[in-house]
Amino acid sequence: MNVPEVVTVLLVDDHAVVREGYRRLLERSPGIRVVGEASDAQSAYTAFIAHQPQVTVMDISLPGASGIEALRRIRARESGARVLMFSMHEDPVFASRAFEAGAGGYISKAAAPEALVDAVHKVARGEAYVTGRVAQELALRSRAQAGAGGDSLSPREFEVLRMLVAGKSLADIAESLGLTTKTVANHQSNLRQKLGAGSALQLLQAAARFGITPESTPG
Repeated sequence: MNVPEVVTVLLVDDHAVVREGYRRLLERSPGIRVVGEASDAQSAYTAFIAHQPQVTVMDISLPGASGIEALRRIRARESGARVLMFSMHEDPVFASRAFEAGAGGYISKAAAPEALVDAVHKVARGEAYVTGRVAQELALRSRAQAGAGGDSLSPREFEVLRMLVAGKSLADIAESLGLTTKTVANHQSNLRQKLGAGSALQLLQAAARFGITPESTPG
């Protein structure tokens, strides 16, 4: 596939200062141009439609619906959309969910600056990209027996769990995900059954095993 002479990029992160840092980093490369920014899932979807970027660089942890949910919405509209997930999470469960939703790559925020530029170019070419440590964790995880962990949850259940941990009410979650409150309540019930969590505290403890904590999940 031909690579565009200049790769256009949409940046999605809920911190304006962080986005500015990414913009400066990426635009140091003559082959990359940032065409838009967004701070949450809804504005990311709107900006994607408006700018039609070749690559969307998106943080997983966004306020309200997550970057993975935004990725899912973007890919539902444009199946060929190329999205690079950029996250503080190095737990392989997050990378797995991102790739299941259609991500073209997954890079840790702890990666070297030049790695982000390399990742953008590779995803623009249609190549998969994942940072070394996460790739190793994914390889090890693929060999392991699937148990009652993050892989036992559906993508929607995983998203509901993330938002429950963030302290969202069932009504808030329903509004963010475009579901009914009853449907969200059913997801919550399924989560408790799958994770063996009889209380809200046990649900939090189960989520922490997957790297989902209140501190890592924006409200």
